[in-house]
Amino acid sequence: MTQQRRAGARAPLSRERVLRAAVALADETGAEAFSMRRLAQELGVVPMALYKHVANKEELLDGMVDVVVGEIDPPAAGADWKSSVRQRILSARRVLLRHRWAARVIESRTGPTPAVLAYLDSVIGTFRDGGLSADLTHHVMHALGSRLLGFSQELFDGGGAAAPTAPTGAAGGTAPDAAGAYPRVAEIAAAAAHDTGSVVGGGCDDQFEFEFALDLLLDGFERLHRQGWTSAPDAP
Repeated sequence: MTQQRRAGARAPLSRERVLRAAVALADETGAEAFSMRRLAQELGVVPMALYKHVANKEELLDGMVDVVVGEIDPPAAGADWKSSVRQRILSARRVLLRHRWAARVIESRTGPTPAVLAYLDSVIGTFRDGGLSADLTHHVMHALGSRLLGFSQELFDGGGAAAPTAPTGAAGGTAPDAAGAYPRVAEIAAAAAHDTGSVVGGGCDDQFEFEFALDLLLDGFERLHRQGWTSAPDAP
């Protein structure tokens, strides 16, 4: 960021420059340590100068989300709907892996930003142009949820040991044989290869689990589409 600050002394401040500098700073420090004052320091300006381009920190965060979402690849020309959606979602995942703070900021927004709305509109268009009904597409979007933007909300966030942690006894000691107490949990936890630092849980391979679930969903959507599925209760 030092070179950017030096260049900033010469380049005029603009909304785009403020947003891109903010994204770069969040990449470096994480969203928790991010502040308007720190951003102003990086840009070589006084904090009040930022407010000519963003009204407040919330507007700044909205703009940062739009910068990140703008990095997602456009639809592949000539691809079928299923391949196109898969490619875009995996592109979104690569983008969020570059900007690891972004998922939590996206979750913190009170509503979708313009770039998020444009992305969702484009994905919906891919489903509809592929022949899926508006009814099925509505439920598809719900089923995909945050996966559309490249991340999944897991039951327990944060990695941990592959085997279940031994519970603590009433007297403060460790209860014997936790795996014996929860045999199915232990069995599943030990059933697959694991990576360190997983957000899926138990050190699982995040990328594999993400693609596994995505492909299951897309295959299911395709099957329902071929069956002419509808949510209407009285449909034949």
